[in-house]
Amino acid sequence: MDWSKLQSSFSNINFAQAGSKLTKGFSSGVQLTRERFGQVAPEDITELPQEYKDLEARVDALRQAHISLYKITKAYENENYDYPVQIQESITELSTTIGHGITNFAATNLKGTNLPVPSPVAAPVVQPKTLPHALCRAATSAANAMQGAPAGNEHKLCNALAEYAGAWEKIADARIQHDESIYTEYLQPWQTTLSTSIGAAMKARQAVRSSRVELDAAKQTLKNAGPAKQEQARLDVENAEDDLVQKTEVAITLMKAVLENPEPIKNLNELAKAQLLYFAAAAEALSSAQGAIEELSVAAEGEYRKSRDH
Repeated sequence: MDWSKLQSSFSNINFAQAGSKLTKGFSSGVQLTRERFGQVAPEDITELPQEYKDLEARVDALRQAHISLYKITKAYENENYDYPVQIQESITELSTTIGHGITNFAATNLKGTNLPVPSPVAAPVVQPKTLPHALCRAATSAANAMQGAPAGNEHKLCNALAEYAGAWEKIADARIQHDESIYTEYLQPWQTTLSTSIGAAMKARQAVRSSRVELDAAKQTLKNAGPAKQEQARLDVENAEDDLVQKTEVAITLMKAVLENPEPIKNLNELAKAQLLYFAAAAEALSSAQGAIEELSVAAEGEYRKSRDH
């Protein structure tokens, strides 16, 4: 063991300063505990400026607004938010993917052996797990099934299903763009505001709270100090007052910056705009398809009634 290095390390420690910090921390802890149990008179708790308290209330409301909306809109982070059936599809796809991996592994590693070598197969296409995509796939599959039957192309339901599938294909494309826009233009910046600027203001407020408790603890120490410790206790109170003033000013500046930030309104506008574009595209696609399906419906009903009259 190098005793010279050890002695050097100990010599660099300011035991007086460390002891002072420990004492202040203990005093602050006692002060906070007494306040929580109502053992400190209201006049012995330092009053913070009214401007500061008003800003606190406004930042709390802003933070709650961010959290409330984010709790719901974070659903847009997952494409399957409107399609719970995707769980079963994901299990099926996983099985297919595993089978594909095993087959291709065998095709690569069994060459040159006496064992039969399977032919490599293409990787399965991963389908988007959204309700619009699922409706498009289901309607397309239904139309193809009918088309494969004798005279299937002549059946009006087959044509109606094709129209419906075409509409949902357009909506599915719009849905992808909708989700991407919301994630990049709303969700990410909204969360950033919550975790950075609002978070910084909340940390500054915590620093003010700690500083205020330290000041009140120092005042209590001064009140109870004997003549020999009066001067040091008075200096501690003055230093604690200066620290509280400084940290309060910093917190006020940060809270004002948070409240004046125009980004949240811009982000909310981007959310509404993405939703508007998506629903407008959906309305346009369905309106066109519904018109064509209605014509097929009227024609089919007319043919049905005509066949019943004979």
